[in-house]
This record gives sequence, C-alpha cells and structure tokens, in this order.
Amino acid sequence: MFSALVLDTENGGVRARVRQLEERDLPAAGPDEVRLEVLYSSLNYKDGLAVTGSGQVIRGEYPIVPGIDLVGRVLRSNHDAFTEGELAIGTGWQLGEVDWGGYTQRAKVAGRKLVPLPDGLSPAQAMTIGTAGFTAMLSVMALEEHQVQPDDGEVVVTGASGGAGSIAVALLDILGYDVVASTGSEEAHEYLRGLGADRIVDRREFGDGPIRPMESGAWAGAIDAVGGDTLATLIAQLQRHGSVASFGNAGGHDLHTTVLPFILRGINLLGIDSNTCPNDRRRTAWRRLADLLDENHYERIRARTVSLDDIPDASRGLLAGQVQGRIVVNVQG
Repeated sequence: MFSALVLDTENGGVRARVRQLEERDLPAAGPDEVRLEVLYSSLNYKDGLAVTGSGQVIRGEYPIVPGIDLVGRVLRSNHDAFTEGELAIGTGWQLGEVDWGGYTQRAKVAGRKLVPLPDGLSPAQAMTIGTAGFTAMLSVMALEEHQVQPDDGEVVVTGASGGAGSIAVALLDILGYDVVASTGSEEAHEYLRGLGADRIVDRREFGDGPIRPMESGAWAGAIDAVGGDTLATLIAQLQRHGSVASFGNAGGHDLHTTVLPFILRGINLLGIDSNTCPNDRRRTAWRRLADLLDENHYERIRARTVSLDDIPDASRGLLAGQVQGRIVVNVQG
C-alpha cells in the first residue's frame, strides 16, 4: 500500500483527496514502463488548476493522480536507459494531465518520458527547479542561440515573481546579463533583487499593449510568462535583432501585433514548449541547471516544502497569487 493524491469527479465538480492505493491500481505505462519510488514532486500553476478543478488541465479519465513533475528512484525498468536504483526526472509529456503524475509514492512511467537526474543535483533540488525552472532554462538557451549576448543591453523577464520567472531572473544574472524584472507585486521586489534583478518595473508598463506598432528599442531580449498585451508590448519594444522567448498565457491567449517589428527590425518570437521538448535537449537543459545553480541560489529561490495532504490548500494559495518562488512536494513525508 502507498499514498497518492487522487482527483475524482463528485457532484459535478472535482474532489482531491489522499487515498491508499496498491500497485495494481496504477495504470500501465506501455512496453518501456519504468516503475518508480517517487521521492519529490512540485506544485505548478497548472497543477493548482487541476487540483482545484479551476481549469481544463485534466484531459485523461478520472480518477487520476495529478502532478506534472516527479523525481524518483527506479524500482524496475523495461527501458534500456534506466536500471534499478538510478534516479530519474519526469516532466511534461502529459504527466498529470493524461497520464498519472507525480503526487504519488509509486508511479509507472514510460521510460521515453524520463531523463536521468544529473550528477550534482539532489532530488529535492530537481523539484525546486521543476517544470518552472526547466522552462526558464529552455528560454535562456533560446535567447543564447539567437545571439542575445550579455553586453547587448537589458533583458526583461515578465511574471518575474512566479516560479519560472524567478528562476529565469537567477539564471540570467548568473550568466552576466543585465536583468530587469517585471512584476505587479511590491512585496516581491526584495526577493527579485536577491535573485539578481538589476532593476524592477511594474507590470502595468506592459499590460495595456503597445501604443504604436514599433516603439523605442528598449530590450536586447525578453522572457515572457504572461502573453497577451504584455507580449505584444515586448515585441514592439525589442531592439533590432532582439528576441523574446514566450511560454505563458496568464495575460490571455490572443496576440495583437503587426509584422513591422519582424520585417523592419528582424526581431524573433521564440516559442518555448517544455511539455514535448525532445529528450536530448531536456538532458542538456537539466545538465546546465545542475552546473549553474548552487546552494545559495536554492536558498534565494525560497522553496517551501509541503506534503500530499497540503496540496489542496497550497493550490488555492498559488492561484490566489500568494506564493513567491517554488513549492516542493515531499510525497514520502
């Protein structure tokens, strides 16, 4: 027997509760199945929506175990890349959305959806990073690959007090960029400066959209967690040949812009897909995260650890904007 947080439908809504399960309750994961003792998971915005029934995150059948992240020890493997006793990370690939996810002490995951935990990175640190930090690393890599260099000018991060935004601020600072953090939370200013933000701007400077199709070139690059009018403003304000890495839609799905910044300034809009990112790139991103972040950075990220029982309350707080940094789930605690 083991514990898991299970979502099920009840009276037209979704109910989350910790249940005792047996291994036979876990859905099979296919011919390359890897059975894991899950050690840690994390709580992301998408998880909060799933747990509270607030968004259309779950696309599989109920009952289902949510949690889009996990790290665990291999108990048995039908995949050549993993052997018993090794540690593996699972993020994306519809974990916690279609397939059963990380809020469980035991899991069955397709081996193709896992990557090895890099040397020098502990399981708890991996979930302090989680999908949020992995997405941030992919965003930084995309800027680097499109020749956004530290001496080109300021790089702005929107939604900077969130999980992905805050780790993006830290990574850019480590790599020597001049980092501008955009947030609507005055309480987050000290936190963001501690992560390496050189200056902070209010999110309202971007949230109403651009005044003109092209505005003064203010940013060498940008990492955007918001979308909508915020992303449209960034596109209009990028310097010549600048790039913006986009992965969020908290500000809306629609994008009202023109082709002018693209054809007159040669700017780049870089879509970041952490869900189905190829595994070779995943391994590169996790290796870089392990190399770049040290103990001081994990302390500054201010991760809070919760148990399976705490997830529903923590989810409500996360959706209400009451969380800075990251929430790690100790599924064995």
